[in-house]
Amino acid sequence: MKRILLTGAQGQVGQELLTVLTPLAEVVVVDRTHLDLTQPDAIRQLALETQPHLIVNAAAYTAVDKAETDRETAKAVNGTAPTVLAEAAQTLGATLIHISTDYVFDGSQNSAYTESDPTRPLGIYGETKLQGEIGIREACDRHIILRTAWVYGSKGKGNFVKTMLKLGADREELRVVADQIGTPTWAKDIALAIAKLSAAHLQSVTQPVLVGGGAPDDAIDPLPIGTFHFTNSGVASWYDFAVAIFEEARRLDWAGKIDRVVPIATADYPTPAQRPAFSVLDRRKWSAWAGAHPPHWRQSLRAMLSELSTQPE
Repeated sequence: MKRILLTGAQGQVGQELLTVLTPLAEVVVVDRTHLDLTQPDAIRQLALETQPHLIVNAAAYTAVDKAETDRETAKAVNGTAPTVLAEAAQTLGATLIHISTDYVFDGSQNSAYTESDPTRPLGIYGETKLQGEIGIREACDRHIILRTAWVYGSKGKGNFVKTMLKLGADREELRVVADQIGTPTWAKDIALAIAKLSAAHLQSVTQPVLVGGGAPDDAIDPLPIGTFHFTNSGVASWYDFAVAIFEEARRLDWAGKIDRVVPIATADYPTPAQRPAFSVLDRRKWSAWAGAHPPHWRQSLRAMLSELSTQPE
């Protein structure tokens, strides 16, 4: 039976992945309680013991601001661990699917970033995620790096949507940054995209695959290999996103105190880590391979909030 090793299984994407990957293969699930990603030998041993055909790495150090003072841990989890997983995948003849981020870009463009655009992270989080990408490309022929952005979901711990709802329950006014532009992306849509990629690679397990050192990042191949950008469709600022959250929540009879959301500049809300001002990702490569565009972010937000409203408190 084909086997998938899934790391980061308790995260908001990881929990969605478990649901959609289980029908495809036997899934070996690990999270931080089972595997310390700062220990390369433990990662190698796990891969050797499980012998997966596919490794899906949904684990990451995502505390963007904390990373500025916790560089070594961020580097170990975001940079070294993915590289070790890639080396293990190469040894086993397996495929590695790894989730990366829009924070590898500096946000200075005024058009959507393609897979082949120059990377220039602004902070330690983006820097360490880029280190992981580089390590994967160098170590494993059969890899997919899936960059995404502004992730939220009904599962897992806090995210922007849950934070807004929590704050809006007690406050009449919220001030939200309006000059950072990107695309809110539902964890479930990311998981479905990864499941589609996973199915293609699992079907190829018994078939010869010509890798030849890896295809260019902007090339399209029947068997997806390389870097892909995946987010929901559309663009928004954090302010736009917050306004939409409360509008959609009211449709579900959410009874909060929030009366107004006030747009502010990034300079009015200083943070330890600098964020890219514009980090919209170009999804054309993904859409060309998948044969479909991702859902619009507002549509997915509505579905996520409907799902969240049915969950027990």
